[in-house]
Amino acid sequence: MAAEPQQVVGAEAKRGAFSSRKVFILAAIGSAVGLGNIWRFPYVAYENGGGAFVIPYLIALLTAGIPFLFLDYAIGHRYRGSAPLSFARLRRGAEGLGWWQVGICFMIAVYYAAVIAWALRYTVFSVDEAWGSDPEGFFLGDFLQVSEPGVTLEIVPGVLVPMLLVWLAVIAIMVAGVQKGIGATSVVFIPVLVLAFIALVARALFLPGATEGLNAFFTPDWGALTEPSVWGAAFGQIFFSLSIGFGIMITYASYVHRDTDMTGSGLVVGFANSSFELLAGIGVFAALGFMAQAQGVEVGEVAGGGIGLAFIGFPAIISEAPWGAFIGVCFFGSLVLAGLTSLVSVIEVVISAVRDKFEMGRVTAAAVVSIPCAALSIALFSSTSGLHVLDILDHFINQFGILLVAVVSMLVVAWALRALPLLQNHLNRNGSFKLGTTWRVLISVVTPIALAYVLIDGLVTDIETPYGGFPGWMLGVFGWGAAGLVLVFGFVATLLPWRKDTPMDVTADEEVQE
Repeated sequence: MAAEPQQVVGAEAKRGAFSSRKVFILAAIGSAVGLGNIWRFPYVAYENGGGAFVIPYLIALLTAGIPFLFLDYAIGHRYRGSAPLSFARLRRGAEGLGWWQVGICFMIAVYYAAVIAWALRYTVFSVDEAWGSDPEGFFLGDFLQVSEPGVTLEIVPGVLVPMLLVWLAVIAIMVAGVQKGIGATSVVFIPVLVLAFIALVARALFLPGATEGLNAFFTPDWGALTEPSVWGAAFGQIFFSLSIGFGIMITYASYVHRDTDMTGSGLVVGFANSSFELLAGIGVFAALGFMAQAQGVEVGEVAGGGIGLAFIGFPAIISEAPWGAFIGVCFFGSLVLAGLTSLVSVIEVVISAVRDKFEMGRVTAAAVVSIPCAALSIALFSSTSGLHVLDILDHFINQFGILLVAVVSMLVVAWALRALPLLQNHLNRNGSFKLGTTWRVLISVVTPIALAYVLIDGLVTDIETPYGGFPGWMLGVFGWGAAGLVLVFGFVATLLPWRKDTPMDVTADEEVQE
């Protein structure tokens, strides 16, 4: 029997909502545009065909990224709940998928805050180029004081202080709520982020050697298009960068008015995210071209991805470049803003689920989730072993957490629950971009196959070659163990009862219209 409309309306009022479609779009873009856009995409593109990579990248965006974004939107917008509640309303047996996603988000939040804290500190370091003539030695030695692989309890004050500041800011945003916290932050931070990064790119383009960097980035290697690994990299990059498949967009969509154009919003978010990635590629490789010319080497010898690019490569560029302090503040300030908007969205998945499951107000739920998460984050990543733990967690949670739950959820929704026609009709009610058979085929066949390829390829690689050369026990605890723990948590959490006043059906008027 369907819940009475006023029941769900009352529940929605308690949960909070975005004030407008514009705020929702900015919040969704804020979630999608994160650290990976700035440091991961340029390197992945360069390693997989340069300019030719744009072709599989755009195909992956259109055939996997945006279609899956629509799926997340449909589940959250129709069923009006956190990831666990939305899946439970879709079918009670599917609730565990939502809690699996919640566990993944908790894990990501624990380590993601550390990188934001490093970027915050480096924004200050950029002013006087505190790393001197040895950016690598400064980052690993003076700043992080990295120990040998293992786990230590030796706290690094220079990391502890910025981490405390990051978590205080995040907790304040989460306590403020959906609109006053997440929405207001996105409305301010996203325009500032875009302006800061445009300023960075504009300055980088006029550096000596920038042209060589752009040539390295955009010169196509057409032969790469015949490599399955290049297509796998394109699908993996799109998937990681859009914040899809692990509860964020389900949660955000549940905070939007029922009559919102969700497909039009999805297209805006998808193309805005990819545009920012291309902008990041231009800026980063223009700067790397300068660095290569200054050192008298090829661009490929200074190009790198991830933490090395951000905290070792870019400081070296800043030390050599005209207006180096300006470039540094823009770059690391952009990392802080992009990271904060993404971290807020990750934490919100957990808070929303806790509020839906238990009788908690916003402030209580924010405290119950954020404070333990912050404590664990600070304990693990303010220590001299933080970099090692972060590297392992990030790899395994992304590869065997996000990708695995995405493949499983697509197959369950499409084939076990046969829910795609219902979700398609929901999106088409008010969507400016109408979905049809093509969307259902992409979600039920094409995208699962593409992501399964990426997943299996990564699994074979990690079994054959222990990741990063780390000791087996570290990989077992922080890698395989963490990925397995979020899966187990997902299905154990379903054993807890929902609060008594939680309606488990969509409203009667929604059922009639669909």
